[in-house]
Amino acid sequence: VQLQASGGGLVQAGGSLRLSCAASGWIFSISAMGWYRQAPGKQRELVARFTASGTTTFADSVKGRFTISKDNAKNTVYLQMNNLKPEDTGVYYCNARPLPPRIDSDYWGQGTLVTVSS
Repeated sequence: VQLQASGGGLVQAGGSLRLSCAASGWIFSISAMGWYRQAPGKQRELVARFTASGTTTFADSVKGRFTISKDNAKNTVYLQMNNLKPEDTGVYYCNARPLPPRIDSDYWGQGTLVTVSS
């Protein structure tokens, strides 16, 4: 398994969760890491990610509530989600984008389900 995501679960609105994604060392070292999500009946969308230059970018809907971080020693990227809302419900996928980016070269984790109840 190249990317192993964990940390999803059921939480009440206003609560917090932290997702983790452990990557194979070689993938982590050559990739910009990120998180995407897919809500029921919707397309997969960006939540947060590191860019090729090392900066971070967030979906407007999560700015100020979510943070992305990584531990290079553990080859792990995290998504800290605070003040969760029901609309944050979905399957969260870890993404590794080898650099320089090329079409169809991304790696994806298996997804972890986040359910936010109102």
